[in-house]
Amino acid sequence: MSRQQPRRTLQDLATAAGLSLAATSYALRGVRGSPDTIRRVRELADELGYTVDPIARALASGRTGSIGVSGSLRDLWQQDLSVLLTRALRSRGRYATIADADADPSQERLIVEQFAAQRVDGAIVSPVDPSASYWRLLAPEVAVVSLGDALTERPGSGCVLFDNEYGVTAALRHLQELGHRRVGMLAPSLPSTPGRPSEVLAPRIAASIGLELSIVSAPAATTEAVTVVSALLADRGRPTALFCLSDSLAFAAYHAARATGLRVPSDVSVIGYDDHQLAALVSPGLTTMAWDEDAIVESAVGQLIDRSAAPSPFRPSLVERGSTSRPPAG
Repeated sequence: MSRQQPRRTLQDLATAAGLSLAATSYALRGVRGSPDTIRRVRELADELGYTVDPIARALASGRTGSIGVSGSLRDLWQQDLSVLLTRALRSRGRYATIADADADPSQERLIVEQFAAQRVDGAIVSPVDPSASYWRLLAPEVAVVSLGDALTERPGSGCVLFDNEYGVTAALRHLQELGHRRVGMLAPSLPSTPGRPSEVLAPRIAASIGLELSIVSAPAATTEAVTVVSALLADRGRPTALFCLSDSLAFAAYHAARATGLRVPSDVSVIGYDDHQLAALVSPGLTTMAWDEDAIVESAVGQLIDRSAAPSPFRPSLVERGSTSRPPAG
């Protein structure tokens, strides 16, 4: 019977690398050391079969190295952003625990409770309900950064601010300049979700530029949203353009238009919000509002690690493709 090999320790790795314990730990996490040293230490760790014991590290340092990442992952853009956040955190020696809030405040509360129970070192969240009191369940020493909306009930949290007023104005003005007057706006929210800034801003902006705007709440899941959009497009007084507050909803609008015998953009224009990587691959290409995702991720992770870092607002830019045109005559 073969005897089980003893667990390799950090001291074993440090001895093999010819470094101090501290230098070995820093190199292993990619926190400090030259690129060659970091690569050599990680290669030696693989050769020796060394793995970090998270319990031991937590007991020794009071930290788990785990960062909670929460968002509504049916949305394609939030899926991609979660991947980028995971990579950025890993490069800084942190490890992401990803949770899906599913655009539901009650589910989001359970996630916050779970993060608190797991004693995460920090959290980066795309909040469903930024005004909820449950954000205070995360202890003050836990660094929290929200994306898009400030957590009003948890003062001191970091925030990556989105200039949605600029984005909504640019999207609606683009449609207005093409000649549209009746516009439907699809908002990815549930009835239990409080009004979000974009939905609040849109009616005022639309009125100021002479647009008749109707706001429809659509499920976050693309396939479920098709039914909602199809009903909107089947109405006799249907809008001539759809402004979708996520590219996921815009893709649902494409499908719904085809299902109701309409063509994009000759019968109905569609404009999205995110510039997901699929936006350039659908036919016609989706006109949408694009964010600098790399800069957003860098800002979020930077504020998480350095809580004194000041947030800066991000402004989206209009990317014109083939999904918008002048409205049909008559």
